[in-house]
Parts: sequence; C-alpha cells; structure tokens
Amino acid sequence: MPSLVLNKYSSIDEKEKRKMKRESGEKTYPIWLLVNPKHPAVRHNIWSPVLAEIQDRVFKEMHMRIDSTNIYVRNAVEDSDIVPKTLNWWGPEVASEIESFREIAFQYKPKILITFGAFTYEFMRRVYEIKPEKGPKSWGTTKLGNEFGRSIQNFDINKTNCIPLLRRVIESGKFIVDPDSLGENYFQYVGTKIADKIIENKDRFNIWVG
Repeated sequence: MPSLVLNKYSSIDEKEKRKMKRESGEKTYPIWLLVNPKHPAVRHNIWSPVLAEIQDRVFKEMHMRIDSTNIYVRNAVEDSDIVPKTLNWWGPEVASEIESFREIAFQYKPKILITFGAFTYEFMRRVYEIKPEKGPKSWGTTKLGNEFGRSIQNFDINKTNCIPLLRRVIESGKFIVDPDSLGENYFQYVGTKIADKIIENKDRFNIWVG
C-alpha cells in the first residue's frame, strides 16, 4: 500500500513539474519563443547564440542592451508524446493546444513570436489560421530559411511577427540564404536581421537596459 501511495503522489509531482517547465518569463514581454518540448536544447543551441548576436548589434548601434530576463518561453504542447509524427499528424490533442495558445497570443499580442523547426512553425501557422495547412515534410531547411527572409521583409510592428528559426544548425553554423549573407554564419545572419527590426522600432519595445 505505501508504494501505491508513493507512486500516486510521484505521478502528481511529475505532472506538476511538467506544467512548471512548460513556460517561463512574462506573457506581457513583447518577444516570445515557441519550443517543441522534444527539443528543449534549442534554447541553448540556437536561441542563445542568436540572442548574443542581437545584443551585439543593439549595443553597437544604440549603446544599450535588451533586458532578456522576462522573454516568454512556452512549449507548444504540454506533453511531448503528442508532438505529431508523420503518420498521425495533428491529432485532436494538438488541435486543443493550438486553441489554447491562440487565446493567449491574441490576448497579449507579442511583437515577435519566434519558432524553432518545422513543428512549431506549422503550429504557429495554424494558430493564426494561415493556409494552406501543411504536413511534417513541408518545412525543410531551405523553406524555413525562405520563410525567415519573408518574415523580416514583411515585418510590421503593429502586428505579431512570426519569425521561424531552424531547430538544428550544422557544426560550422554555415547557412547561406542570399548573396548578402556571404561570410556570415547562421547565427550572425538571423541575429543581425532580427536586431535591425528591433532597432528600427526601438520606441515600441520597452525592453532596454543601459
């Protein structure tokens, strides 16, 4: 009996832990990150070097830095087991998660919503009802790179700008998407592009520290 009781409360504790780990930061912060819970390392492997490039650009241009303490980070789904696979793409559990995220995204209206890889990008597209809906094979590296360029080109501070990043970058970091990026690695390229949009709209971002 004691072991049954222990197992019962252990499972509750694990569930609470998952909820606690699901999100961090403040929803009122204008920059959000949407993460696939199967790949939490993107926060360190992708976002950290991108943020470093953003901070470097901002400091050179403005002699200020972004207070990144409260950036809102959220797992797209609570349970990583329901992340869609090729054969069961977008089950009802994921549809429910899309509705939940849509509610908070429409309520808080972040200026920038950054996704990582194919799943979170398509998840975001469905949140904002962008058609046509696509499957897991649709968003490869090249297409996500093209979507990144389009998101920067069409950046509009008066709406939520959905900016897709890759989930994984080759060791060298090389990722050439246009001739102007020659000599830059992926982190430099996307970090600079994002930073420039933030700098252009600096008066609309209450995120600065001296």
